Order: sequence, then structure tokens, then C-alpha cells
Amino acid sequence: MYREEIEQYIESHKAEMLEDICTLCRINSEKMPYQEGMPYGKGPAEALSCALTMAEKYGFAINNYDNYVGTADLNDKEAQLDILAHLDIVPAGDGWTVTEAFEPVVKDGKLYGRGTSDDKGPAVAALYAMRAVKELGIPVTKNVRLILGTDEECGSSDIEHYYKIEKEAPMTFSPDSSFPVTNIEKGSLTGRFEADFKESAALPRLKSFTAGTKVNVVPGKAEAVIEGLSLEELEAAAGAMEGCEGIRYEFAAEDGSVTVRAIGESSHASKPWKGKNALTGLLSFVAKLPLADCEQMKLVKSLNTLMPHGDIYGEGLGIAMADELSGPLTLAFDILSITESRIEGCFDSRCPLCADDDNVLKPAKAAMRAHGITLLSEALDPPHHVSGDSEFVRTLNRCYEEWTGKEGGCVAIGGGTYVHHLKNGVAFGAAMPETENRMHGPDEFAVVDELLASAKIFAQVIAELCR
Repeated sequence: MYREEIEQYIESHKAEMLEDICTLCRINSEKMPYQEGMPYGKGPAEALSCALTMAEKYGFAINNYDNYVGTADLNDKEAQLDILAHLDIVPAGDGWTVTEAFEPVVKDGKLYGRGTSDDKGPAVAALYAMRAVKELGIPVTKNVRLILGTDEECGSSDIEHYYKIEKEAPMTFSPDSSFPVTNIEKGSLTGRFEADFKESAALPRLKSFTAGTKVNVVPGKAEAVIEGLSLEELEAAAGAMEGCEGIRYEFAAEDGSVTVRAIGESSHASKPWKGKNALTGLLSFVAKLPLADCEQMKLVKSLNTLMPHGDIYGEGLGIAMADELSGPLTLAFDILSITESRIEGCFDSRCPLCADDDNVLKPAKAAMRAHGITLLSEALDPPHHVSGDSEFVRTLNRCYEEWTGKEGGCVAIGGGTYVHHLKNGVAFGAAMPETENRMHGPDEFAVVDELLASAKIFAQVIAELCR
């Protein structure tokens, strides 16, 4: 239905669509401190304003919900479908080689830049799907609304604000994952913990340890300052390190201490096996050094036991589990700060359908308590599941199969999307299942042909669900 017209429309608007994506990706929309009228700072507000200006230029009715969320409506008819995307991003980070994070470029059929795949590129693909339906005059009797949020990466408080004002549409999909349909999203436990201890001046000692920027990003760098051991001793210790493959160590001596930097590779916390965790690599290094016995070092060794390098399934905490539909629990130790008298940090665990407070939160609390560490988290964010047999999901899969020739189906992911708390929400696109687009890492990219295909598929979905 309307395949030829949609195909021609999207292909003829390819250059314009890519430029619109690039315009948004040139904006650093990482969450920033609050400013008056801008709940997440200047960057997210600027990106939202830019996107809404685009949508208005293309003839859609727009609305700005206090710079938390913006919307674009296809028409003024009964609500049927919401497409939920986000314009905020994770920090640029280091290690970019193809281009700078906010200087998007097309190279070898890929669009590189922060946000190209997560989620500005897919958001614009959805906008162009709506343009195709509108400008081709494809008859619809119900409305589709594009919802553009600005706090997906840091807790989705934007969407919480929006749904206090508006009701959910009967159907919602978010183009913030990959094809085909993601109908299961694991639950999550954001494990914030702390411990205070008596300061010790005994040498040699750990003066400080810092790692991590965001709880949902496996850190690619970590740093510790050691006092009382020579540069040569620390370099020798690094040479003898075992069990931390993929992590390298750099050293700099200054004013009687040595700064040790661990270099790994960042990744999304929902896929910790994709990264090389510099935090746990450096923690393992420090735990094995001949530092003076003290309360601080006992806690360092405890953390290294509870969440050792390479343990991405929660075995050290005693919470490893799995089920057939959603797979195993995963865990990424992502933030840690150690001073001379305090430890605080956070891990990110993605939990299968069989997980709950009794078999995840309580055992984790008990395990940490036994080592003198307080786990502050009070509840598990439960998993999300929409039946794969619904007409909504079947329609999504049918459109995907018709446009790609690939087999549809339903998958489970560890990452949470915007639809996690929506009754009939799934993730759908905008990358093909075989594509690893380095989301949250350096050289993030979207495949240009996949963005175009997504726009075509989304247009077909709108035509069928809203007719």
C-alpha cells in the first residue's frame, strides 16, 4: 500500500533529511545545569527548539511542554499512534577518529557524530515519515504524534512531566533500538552505594580514585593517585598484571605521588561485554598493590571482590540469573569515587523478567552490607513486556518484513527505552539487527540506507495503523 510513492518521496528527500539530522547533531544537547525556562540547560532546549522549528516548517502543529518535551501532530484527529524519540545525548567522550563528536560527516555510507543513531537520526526519520504521509496525501482517519524528549539519557523525567499532562496513545513505538520489534525491556537496578571510614596516613597509600561520568556508560578511563610507591614500582606492577586484558596503564609522577590512568573502551551499560571497563581494571590494579593496611584498602578489596573486572553477570554480588525470554542479568560497575575517608559509586544492572526485589535488590544489599558498604537503592525498576501477538506488534513486523525482506520477530534488550513504562509501547528501529552503531561510544554512526529504510517503514506503519 503506497509503497512506490513512499519509496520515491523518501529517496528524493534524502539530502534534505540528512542535512536536518546534521543540523541537530551539531548541537551539544548533553544534559546541563538548570537555567530558568530550560530544565536541562541550554543544549537540550536549543535542540528541541531547532527540531520543533523544522516540524513547523513542514506544516505540522507543534507544542512545547515547558522545554521538557515537544510534539508535532500529523492532524487534529483522534489519537492513535505516538512515536517517541529523544534529542538529548550522552557526553561526547574521547577516542573519536572519523570526525569530532559535533561535526557530523557522511563517510562510506555512514553518518558519523554524537546522536546520529541515538536518537536524533531516528527522530528525523520519523519526522520525514510523517512528511511523506502528509505531502503524498495518504488518507488517514487518526492522528500520529511525534514526541521529542530531552532527558532520556538521564532518567526520563521529561516524559514523566509530559504524561502528567497528556494521555498515552493506544499504540506507541520508539525508534531508539533496532529492528525488528523490541517487546521486552529488562528491569534495572541503579545501585548507588557509599561507605565512610577513618582516614589513614600510613604509606604507601591510595590518595584518590575517580572513574565514570554516567551510570549507563561503561567508563573507558579511570584515574588513581598513589603516594609512597615509585614510578618504577608501579610500572612493574602493571607489567605483572593478569586478568585485565584490554586495559592499559599510563603513569605520571609529580610531587611525591604517581597518577595512574587506566585506558579501556566505553560502551553502553546495557551491553557491558562491548566495552573494556577501565574502572574495574584500575580497581583490580590498586587492590593488588602493596599498600598499607587500612579501612580504605579493605573496602577497595571488597569492591574488587563484589564486582571484579570481567564479572558482567553479577556473580560477585550473588545475583546472577537468567530466563528463557529475556536472557541473563547483566551488571556494569560504572562510577566510583574514593577519597581518603569516603567511597561512593554506582553500578548499573539490567534484570530479566524473573527478577524482583527479593532475588536482586535484597541479596545485593546483604552482600554489600557484609563488607561495610551501604547500598542506597530502594527498589528495582521492573521489566517491561508487551505481547508479540497483538495486532500492533504484528503490523510493525509485517511492515518491516515487506520493506526489508528480512524476518521479523520480537526481541528482548537490556537497555531501557522511553516506552518502558507505557502500557502498549515497544521499540522499533531504527538500525538493522546486524548493525553495531557504537551507541554511547566514540565514532557513533548511523547507516544512511538504514535511516532511509526506517523512514519508509515508519510511513507505511502510519498509513496502516492510522487509516
